[in-house]
Amino acid sequence: MQDPSTGNSGQPLLSVEGLTTEFATEDGIVRAVDGVSFDIFPGETVSLVGESGCGKSVTALSIMRLIQSPPGRIVGGSVKFEGRDLLALPEPEMRGIRGGQIGMIFQEPMTSLNPVLSIGRQITEPLELHENLTGNEARRRAVELLAMVGIPDPERRVSDYPHQLSGGQRQRVMIAIAMSCNPKLLIADEATTALDVTIQAQILELMKSLTERAGAALLIITHNLGVVARYADRVNVMYAGRIRESAPAADVYHRTRHPYTAGLLHSVPRLDREQGSRLEPIPGETPDPGVRIEGCAFRPRCRFAVERCEVDDPPLVEVAQDHNSACWEHERVSAEVGAMAR
Repeated sequence: MQDPSTGNSGQPLLSVEGLTTEFATEDGIVRAVDGVSFDIFPGETVSLVGESGCGKSVTALSIMRLIQSPPGRIVGGSVKFEGRDLLALPEPEMRGIRGGQIGMIFQEPMTSLNPVLSIGRQITEPLELHENLTGNEARRRAVELLAMVGIPDPERRVSDYPHQLSGGQRQRVMIAIAMSCNPKLLIADEATTALDVTIQAQILELMKSLTERAGAALLIITHNLGVVARYADRVNVMYAGRIRESAPAADVYHRTRHPYTAGLLHSVPRLDREQGSRLEPIPGETPDPGVRIEGCAFRPRCRFAVERCEVDDPPLVEVAQDHNSACWEHERVSAEVGAMAR
């Protein structure tokens, strides 16, 4: 097996197949992730893109088996990491992988870091658990990690508490914790959302350089298409709990095959647009995840919709080499996007 976008051959590091996660609510069952499948190869950077509420974060939490139960539960699919199905592992074995072989950076560091523990203690905890480091040895490693992620005066700051750091510094601490045990896969869940643009760029460059240096794969979960363009090798576009388009990053931007992806691209500012041109927001709102829609979930917002879209939900299939789309009218979408690009 080979990933054409990166040239990686052999088996994927992470293979998600048919992942389905549901939540029990007062109004019934909500399927937040509905049959999601994708692969990540060693050293590859993959992005999961979509609007808020599309299921990106739930997908990441499901991979890490961090879905709170009740009300949530993973009801189907498999998540294979180096050939082992994480969903079938006993919890003690999963704890060894979580933080040890797969690191995760959460969206908001102020709610993810423990406010009553020093940042040094929070970095040494995974080192003690996974690397068997203790005492001064663990503290020295914590200082090295703080220096690696660009925290000034790490010898002193290792004793600080989260409230004593800026937002960007707290996110750097989260990266230090996630990378502390040299994981093979790093998951960054909206890791730069709460930061200003300059700090966002610094954090993203840091994550990319650290994973490249360690030879680790990177899964970036974001709604920022600029991030995708700069850092991702492959892009998976999610909508209403499912992946609607999957392709190498360059193809997503220049040979879009799904109207939702095209809508996302048209709704953000671009330097190559004519001066004075207006942005084109996607009409309507994201669907209520508690309400099942007949046919294609994007149909109520789609200007390419045809009669078939009302009854048949298109499957995700290969529509070009290494390019998958879940749209009955993908050729029309491609033709229009190509004409606009010219």
